[in-house]
Amino acid sequence: MFDTRQDSRKYTICAIGLAQINIAIWGSAITSSGKTIKIGGASGYWGESDMAVPQFLTDGGLDYIVFDYLAEITMSIMARARAKNPSYGYALDFVNSVLKQNLPGIAAKGIKIISNAGGVNPEACGAAIQELLKGLGLDLRVAVVTGDDIMAPLRAGKHAALCEMFDGSPLPPTDRIMSANAYLGAFPIAEALNRGADIVITGRCVDSAVTLGACIHEFGWTMEDFDKLAGGSLAGHVIECGPQVTGGNFTDWKEVADDIADIGYPIIEITADGSFVCTKSANSGGMVTVGTVSEQIVYETGNPQAYILPDVICDFSKVTLQQIAKDRVSVHGACGYAPTDKYKASITYLDGYRGMMALSFTGFEADEKIRVYCDAALKRAQAKLRKMGEADYQQTSLEILGTECQYGSSSKIAKGAREVVGKFAIKHSNQTAISLLFREMTGMALASPAGLSGLGGGRPKPSPVVRLFSCLIPKASLSASIGISGKSYDVKIAEGQDFDEKRIKKHAPAHGINTSEIAIVPLIRLAWGRSGDKGNKANIGVIARKPEYLPYIASALSEKAVAERFSHFLNGPVERFYMPGISALNFVLHDVLDGGGVASLRNDPQAKCYAQILLDHLIPVPAQLIQET
Repeated sequence: MFDTRQDSRKYTICAIGLAQINIAIWGSAITSSGKTIKIGGASGYWGESDMAVPQFLTDGGLDYIVFDYLAEITMSIMARARAKNPSYGYALDFVNSVLKQNLPGIAAKGIKIISNAGGVNPEACGAAIQELLKGLGLDLRVAVVTGDDIMAPLRAGKHAALCEMFDGSPLPPTDRIMSANAYLGAFPIAEALNRGADIVITGRCVDSAVTLGACIHEFGWTMEDFDKLAGGSLAGHVIECGPQVTGGNFTDWKEVADDIADIGYPIIEITADGSFVCTKSANSGGMVTVGTVSEQIVYETGNPQAYILPDVICDFSKVTLQQIAKDRVSVHGACGYAPTDKYKASITYLDGYRGMMALSFTGFEADEKIRVYCDAALKRAQAKLRKMGEADYQQTSLEILGTECQYGSSSKIAKGAREVVGKFAIKHSNQTAISLLFREMTGMALASPAGLSGLGGGRPKPSPVVRLFSCLIPKASLSASIGISGKSYDVKIAEGQDFDEKRIKKHAPAHGINTSEIAIVPLIRLAWGRSGDKGNKANIGVIARKPEYLPYIASALSEKAVAERFSHFLNGPVERFYMPGISALNFVLHDVLDGGGVASLRNDPQAKCYAQILLDHLIPVPAQLIQET
């Protein structure tokens, strides 16, 4: 694509006789309109460290700070909190810690705050902030976005025909539903800012909306500016997980190991055309490189040509990155299409109880000892359940950490490991059955094979199994509104249109050509990797360290090869997508997480380790290609 900003600068240099000067065109992220806004990403989940805002206040120059707190499981936790106390149900620490400590500095610098900390009770969150402002003597306008909560219509039977969007299962009984929320978009946030809000609080919205809303407001983007909306959404996606884009969870973790304690939080400098520069707080740890940004782009994505959001369908497949300076990466090329006519909604519901206990064995044949011990405890508990007239355990899981159990059949550790940790997990509809097994596990310690330890600290308690039910509901069935200064305003939302992802022609990567001189190397030598989860699906993004590596990676990493690699977990198909812009492959593994979230009994229910497992996959490449690196 012809880049007017870059070329105009070049021609100006030529006109003054300095054609040989090599300058960093993108160093300042200037557009033809000259407007750039700076947004800092301060939180990626409920429980995130509160160190970001002090960094941003010291750094200076920010226009917005955005906070993302919500996940499906977070909503169910907040729903339980609201059931116990009607004034709860939001991220309490956002108000009582983050804002309480930093609001005077935020107000002094004129920085606006946008957060989905409202959870299942955004009105209560807004009211708590108003009280905090009053106590601090600050005059800031707080807006609250509502409309995402669909619990009332569900209980009234208005959506009884809803089906799970992936497996077609029916809606669970409403008395078991813990939370039910549609993912709203960014235009209600923009409208709140248009009406003068200094702080915007939402309930459930897509994670990137807190960033996109600021962009819509600042640049006047319309509902038809699809490419710009896609660029703003990508910017939000890049910073929505905080330091994951500044070196956290990075494949080359040793490069940031010395300063993780002071890792910087991300800042994007975005322009009116939707392109942006990703950087971080000055004088902070971590790093911003093509590798770190690429990993975050692929994180928790499905089809990169159809990343579906409420405001736009994004195509990230041809996005390009450029390292323009230390800790500064420019991002271009996001494309957008008209949004769908439906919202995705996440419903969480109670599905029994689970329990987990960790214990360790040391000595000869430690792995065999732990199997014998857990099997004996289970038999004792099952016998007592039968006497009580209770059903057997619905599911059990023993993962012996230290024997490469996460690698399944690819494990290279021989039997007879001398030091292991076992994670034993069970599921039952009755909490009492969970407690019964744990009593037996602790009560038979003196009858154990030799070498048992790790039963100190008391018995763990049963916890609810919360399952996710994802569905689509018509946008026309919901109405978003904002409350500000005692008044309420409805917000117009684009109606959208039907969308069939199958109509998109997938990009196909070239495959490597074998030569007589082949070297066999682990994937990590050729690529970066990042994995994540969406419900019961996992994704693994693989980004070639150099474009010339990708054909050989693609040859070795077929859908079949990845399916075989994860066959010990996988119960569904594997899809592979190509992202030519960043020389990446994205694999989506369906039905692989045993239910995901807190429904799963696995040690890694969110696929955070899947990329690490895949990175030791052996890849044949020309020996000369490796020698040249």
